[in-house]
Amino acid sequence: MVRRIVALSLIFTSLIAAPAPAVAAAPATFVDLAAVDPTILHDIRYAQAHNFVGRRIRGYLEPRCLLTRRAASALKTAQAALRPRGYTLKVYDCYRPQRAVNDFAAWAGNAADNRMKREFYPRVAKSTLFADGYLAHRSGHSRGSTVDLTLVRLPAAAEPRYVPGQPLVPCYAPYGRRFRDNSIDMGTGYDCFDPLAATLDPRVTGARRANRLLLRDAMTAAGFSNYSHEWWHYTLDGEPYRSTYFDFPVARPLPAG
Repeated sequence: MVRRIVALSLIFTSLIAAPAPAVAAAPATFVDLAAVDPTILHDIRYAQAHNFVGRRIRGYLEPRCLLTRRAASALKTAQAALRPRGYTLKVYDCYRPQRAVNDFAAWAGNAADNRMKREFYPRVAKSTLFADGYLAHRSGHSRGSTVDLTLVRLPAAAEPRYVPGQPLVPCYAPYGRRFRDNSIDMGTGYDCFDPLAATLDPRVTGARRANRLLLRDAMTAAGFSNYSHEWWHYTLDGEPYRSTYFDFPVARPLPAG
């Protein structure tokens, strides 16, 4: 009897500790950023092959930036401050369904798949990506108010096309050597799993540091906070869904709740 009570207690404890299942429908407060501010550029990396996995990620049916309306409106505020200075925002990732986060976890568990290592994590072991803070089993992106983005100087140059199988260059290589995505020089490329990607890494100096601070200042003024390990990662202060993780696909129309 004692063993049965202990076993039941352990089961109950595990159920309490387990995270709530992700919500499969979008609330009415989610919007498409393009409808809020069509001047913000898009390069949704997980809807294509140019990312650290090397293929389209589960849940990204279309290359769209979906966000809570408050986050999208705050981005519009940041954009309005940057455009008179000759810059535009460009988003890489916005809302991220839980199924995509699970896809990352499955990929991380496959030690044999390192096809994109040379560009995205040359100096970091794939087995430590979670411990190092580059990946998480629950992502703030799934709450709908976190965005990955950069700055592009106006007028925006044409977006270079990534061709699967092309030679890869480390994401921390000099600006003229690494993959050019028409953004200004931030010291590393996007999704560079390397200490140099930390926003205030002391080795990033001069114009590259100034560019990171330009982005940070504009985003902070609009109500976002930066994740210190990644210069591109920002979350809206006081986000509306602080403990809710969604799992509807990135597509239009949004699945209604």
